[in-house]
Amino acid sequence: MLEKNDIAIFDLINLEENRQETEIELIASENYASLDVLEAAWSILTNKYSEWYPGKRYYAWQEYIDKIENLAIDRCKEIFWCEYVNVQPLSWSPANLAVYMAFLKPGDKVLGMSLDQGGHLSHGHPLNFSWLLYDIIPYTLDKETGLIDMEEVEKIALNEKPKMIIAGFSAYSRDLDWKRFRSIADKIWAILMADIAHIAWLIAGGQLENPVPYCDVVTSTTHKTLRGPRWAIIMSKKEHEKAIARAVFPWVQWWPHENLIAAKAVAFKEALEPEFKEYASQVIKNARVLWQELIKNGFKIVSNGTDNHLLLIDVFTSFWVTWKEAEKVLELVWLSANKNMIPYDLRKAMDPSGIRVWTPAVTTRWMKEEEMKIIALIFTKAIKFLQEAKGYNSQIEDKSNMEIFNDNELINKLKQLKEDVLYLCNKFPVYEK
Repeated sequence: MLEKNDIAIFDLINLEENRQETEIELIASENYASLDVLEAAWSILTNKYSEWYPGKRYYAWQEYIDKIENLAIDRCKEIFWCEYVNVQPLSWSPANLAVYMAFLKPGDKVLGMSLDQGGHLSHGHPLNFSWLLYDIIPYTLDKETGLIDMEEVEKIALNEKPKMIIAGFSAYSRDLDWKRFRSIADKIWAILMADIAHIAWLIAGGQLENPVPYCDVVTSTTHKTLRGPRWAIIMSKKEHEKAIARAVFPWVQWWPHENLIAAKAVAFKEALEPEFKEYASQVIKNARVLWQELIKNGFKIVSNGTDNHLLLIDVFTSFWVTWKEAEKVLELVWLSANKNMIPYDLRKAMDPSGIRVWTPAVTTRWMKEEEMKIIALIFTKAIKFLQEAKGYNSQIEDKSNMEIFNDNELINKLKQLKEDVLYLCNKFPVYEK
């Protein structure tokens, strides 16, 4: 139907589908939803207004909508053993905003990981609501180890006495000590919030410890390691249900998107299947192999390892290649990765020293350890070919040199690597034809 009525959009969707099938996705947030999830997301539920919550809607004929939303709630509770869950937040930041509004007043102190150390915008940044409305106190990583210094976190908490402590991250490759965070929060009577957007579904798969028993409130996305729709959830103790429900609706947003709540319910069911535990386990195995291979090939990895699904690579001081140069060279071999500042980065946010990569998307294609070795080799060769083309291996200049991509010798070397990527993609398709 779309092909007949809007060929422009139809063609662009097909081009994007082809891109996803023929490149290796390492961007740390992108994954592939199942066809069942996509079917629910595209469904006629898009047509329905469903303001407020099941059993309390403002609009008529909510019988089936209520059953769908309650099914999503029940499945999420079964996964995380949480007392209350709100499945209506439209995305990650609105979910976190709702938590702030449920527990805090403007001007209250919040202790969270600094963005340039691996935190998220909504944990406190001048360009975000968190900084504009609240008094943000950042904690950082140990400069030598690249790990959270829990002694320092406790010292800051006891001195500043924040109303809420956030345990969570956007670019941190290590496990979190939920019990220690709980102990610190208890000493100052602070709310403890866990933001597990990146690792929630590794927790669901039994690979990482569940923070729900330790925390007052927990937020997560549903599209990263879950492979669901682009959405979010808030989990909490039963006693906080009223405050969170009110903060989500009507304070932060109005009507929920029931088509995406249905897609979320489908993804929750998938996460309850035995195969999902196998998937979550393989994600971490793949990340560790990727780390080992990249270290062996000369890359510096922040914290010198990973406990989860991602790696933060210091590509600049490893090979004196800037992010902009690295992005371009990886695009030319059809590897996708995203720029990221490393802790104590001396470069600017738009052209930083780091590359953040993860393994959930390649694991969805059921690539395993041997494929990670191949990907690490392709990644390494692309960066080293670029370094060789630049003609030096020491820090001579700080700026990106994009003219280097006019070098025919470099481009020809990269073409062969692209063929290697295409071979892997054809062997491990996203969606079976």
